[in-house]
Amino acid sequence: MTPAPAPLYAARRRFGPDAGDRWARYVAWSRLPQLREVVSLDGMLCPALPESLIDADWEYNVHADYLTTYFRSLDYLRRRVGEEDGVNILGVMRNPSDAELARVSLPGFELAGFDVVDVHGDVSALTNCGGFDDVFLPAELNAVGLLTGMARAGTVRRQLRERHGSERHAECDVWAIWRLDGGAGPASQ
Repeated sequence: MTPAPAPLYAARRRFGPDAGDRWARYVAWSRLPQLREVVSLDGMLCPALPESLIDADWEYNVHADYLTTYFRSLDYLRRRVGEEDGVNILGVMRNPSDAELARVSLPGFELAGFDVVDVHGDVSALTNCGGFDDVFLPAELNAVGLLTGMARAGTVRRQLRERHGSERHAECDVWAIWRLDGGAGPASQ
């Protein structure tokens, strides 16, 4: 039997109502009134932690372009970011297959949904591009700004390429995102 796929782990600053006026302006601009928080790999909305890497990080992080703030060890990442407030600890998989999703095991995590993030890993086409209404509607996103199904996320990814190929954030990966329990509750609508 093939072992269950190993997710990566990432820490991201939380972005929600605690951001005050910045949050209110964002919700109005994004046309996403259903949001109670953004849970995303988007580095502009939810900056990565740790903010800078230290020598020890290189034993645990991913050695690939745009992935150095992703870690293979949950325990290490949790030690590294400590007890800092306002942080989401995420389990993530890039472009997972349905079979991989069915086999992944992340005790203590809850599936938040699926993000569609440019291949540079820093901008979410769902929550930080001003909308692509001919591909998906704002109402399709759940309360944390993600799509709830992998199939729909794959379709959005494909249609972004087909319909907006010249847009620099239209070349995307689909990321499955689980949030460590202790967040703001279920990521449902």
